[in-house]
Amino acid sequence: MSHYLVTGATGGSTSGAAAPNRLEINDFIKQEEQFSLYIQALQFIYSGKSQSDIDSFFQIGGIHGLPYIPWDGAGKEPVDTDAWEGYCTHGSVLFPTFHRPYVLLVEQAIQAAAIKIASTYTVDKARYQDAALNLRQPYWDWAKNSIPPPEVISMDEVTIMDPNGQKISVPNPLRRYTFHPIDPSFPEPYQSWQTTLRHPSTEDANASDNVSQLKATLRSAGPQLTTKTYNLLTRVRTWPAFSNHTPDDGGSASNSLEGIHDGVHVDVGGNGHMSDPSVAGFDPIFFMHHAQVDRLLSMWSALNPGVWITDGPSGDGTWTIPPDTVVGKDTNLTPFWNTQTSYWISANVTDTSRMGYTYPEFNDLDMGDQASVRTAIATQVNKLYGGPISTLTTTTLGQPSSRVTAERTAAGTDTSGTSSQSTNIKPESTLKRSIDEAPQIKLSSTGGHDEQKEIWEWSARVQIKKYEIGGSFKILFFIGSVPSDPKDWATDSHFVGAFHGFVNSSAERCANCRRQRDVVLEGFVHLNEGIAKLSNLNSFNPDVVEPYLKENLHWRVQKVSGEVVNFDAVQSLEVVVVSTRLTLPPGEIFPVPAETHHRHHITHGRPGGSRHSVQA
Repeated sequence: MSHYLVTGATGGSTSGAAAPNRLEINDFIKQEEQFSLYIQALQFIYSGKSQSDIDSFFQIGGIHGLPYIPWDGAGKEPVDTDAWEGYCTHGSVLFPTFHRPYVLLVEQAIQAAAIKIASTYTVDKARYQDAALNLRQPYWDWAKNSIPPPEVISMDEVTIMDPNGQKISVPNPLRRYTFHPIDPSFPEPYQSWQTTLRHPSTEDANASDNVSQLKATLRSAGPQLTTKTYNLLTRVRTWPAFSNHTPDDGGSASNSLEGIHDGVHVDVGGNGHMSDPSVAGFDPIFFMHHAQVDRLLSMWSALNPGVWITDGPSGDGTWTIPPDTVVGKDTNLTPFWNTQTSYWISANVTDTSRMGYTYPEFNDLDMGDQASVRTAIATQVNKLYGGPISTLTTTTLGQPSSRVTAERTAAGTDTSGTSSQSTNIKPESTLKRSIDEAPQIKLSSTGGHDEQKEIWEWSARVQIKKYEIGGSFKILFFIGSVPSDPKDWATDSHFVGAFHGFVNSSAERCANCRRQRDVVLEGFVHLNEGIAKLSNLNSFNPDVVEPYLKENLHWRVQKVSGEVVNFDAVQSLEVVVVSTRLTLPPGEIFPVPAETHHRHHITHGRPGGSRHSVQA
């Protein structure tokens, strides 16, 4: 049997890079040649192929979960019929590396189709053939642009240049995937939905996307996504803490890459396909999302040279990996063949240029000089995502750049080239009002340029059993009043962030899921921006913030369907407030944690609060 080798896209070049760049979607849609080819190629692997073809979109999307069948001979049957039967490695140290050849596979299939399409052009054929060689899967930088462009989430048709040199409108394959047919393995409601859906209006067969709800949810999530991403890149230093959402933050009080990824899945999907691991791979935005996850892996690796995958538990297991075993750098990343007799492994996916792609942040860098690369990427992280660095280098917290950048982007305002350390940003009037109304919180440092600055950062740590709720969910946090209507929770002005569980909704099919009821998820919701915006405090110091949060911090649990979950149904939930004193010593580019405290008494005695009463 000859296997389909995952080689990625080949050919092409980007100036200053060892391989062509993957582009951010807002930049990608402006590249007429590549965008035109991408749209046509994506449509071809949707409908120009049978769903049984190995390189069809359905077969590639189905690797992640349903229909739970072997792909290209990688395991004729599941190693444990009671375990998770998709190939994806969630809750495992393999999470970041598994998805690297996965995105590579769809990129390869799209480019193969694009090359054939480019050869049919009768106008500017050479230009389109060159564009096909440079075509790579775009990524969606949700940490900077929390709402994707209309070409991704709302336009049913897009304009492209056809092979005859004419601009035409065509059905937009980024909007949805149409099943042909719906696979019989799909449970309800997916069995009733002919297409993928985001925030479906109902569970009926005639359901449609609620685009306004999707946009409002993503806009509200934007500032928290920015802060979570900044903290991940600047505070997390160990592979277990970086890679997956099981408890082990490495002392960083920060989310894992998988944890942040989970939130995007849930917020994009609502009660639709993206919020369920068993069918998420069929939504066209899935690979745009995972290209961003892969980009963050590249950036984090550059900031932590020499740190790579360490051994860890396999979690729920996969089609080929038994649960409750040890996995590591040499574990096969099935079903992705890199030769006729071997699979990709984590040890050989460290260099993306050898896999045929790069990211713009690495252009013009000497990749052999780890120190200079680290400095360059650190500068980009501060520029793109700001975070605590902005509050440590300005005189007040009235203008937190991460919030301004995220909200301006969500409002459709261009932020390209804006420095995270700038204090003269002029947002739109409504955004300016929200910033101006924020209290002016002074830093503890009042000295000269070389004096060490410091600030306290506040977060809510969440731990909860993964399968206790029975599907994907959110734990939403509020400072101040909680709206009486749960429909308003995620977009209310007092909402400050959420923890998300990205969980198979058909866990009853998975006996191992039932066996592993005690598997715990962990994540953090960062509170500083909410405190700054909603309180009348003039400090982040513990003696001021502790009593305020004890009185004003609230949380609620909600399924992706919108159903409210009572606290007595989530006995495992524990919310603990964590405070970290951050300093910015002279010469440091990122804030440095100086001390961390778990302030149990803030939530102790409340439903879902800390089980301990003494500060740690």
